[in-house]
Amino acid sequence: MTTLTARFEDALHYANALHGTQRRKGSDVPYISHLLGVASLVLDDGGDEDEAIAALLHDAAEDHGGRPRLDDIRIRYGDKVARIVEHCTDSWAQHKEPWVERKQRYVEHAGTLPADALRVSAADKVHNAYTILRDLRKVGESVWDRFNATADDVVEYYAGLVRAFRQAGDGPLVGELERIVNGIRREMGS
Repeated sequence: MTTLTARFEDALHYANALHGTQRRKGSDVPYISHLLGVASLVLDDGGDEDEAIAALLHDAAEDHGGRPRLDDIRIRYGDKVARIVEHCTDSWAQHKEPWVERKQRYVEHAGTLPADALRVSAADKVHNAYTILRDLRKVGESVWDRFNATADDVVEYYAGLVRAFRQAGDGPLVGELERIVNGIRREMGS
């Protein structure tokens, strides 16, 4: 059984300080809700405190400072947390590469993830894909306006992640991601 200590609480405050003014793409939902959702999925899947902390911080380097942010995370929360965050980061650039290019590169990387990073990355993708499915049902095709890619590109990205995650080690979160991707396809009529 995982016990959460003051480190987790500190990481929650740190994540909120970084992401507190952000909103989820295309909505007015506070971004911290995503980070909490990913941490919840990680803990439900049996993750330890380091993995839960990495879940809270998985977008910190990508969205707020690149490698210097990762170095700060390493100092504050240790090598394991920083390594997982590094594995979850798909861009270090301030001005990110095109969406399809970044995501294809991440799918290739995802096939090599160690178990702890696989758990956090899969939880992240489950939460994101579920949000797409939910919003597709709620607002329809306009959900795709949030992306710098076509609906087909987005769905293929998540399907590619399912294949890559299975190559890296599979697990219940990967099965859940596959079910959500299939749900998105059904909603799209494909």
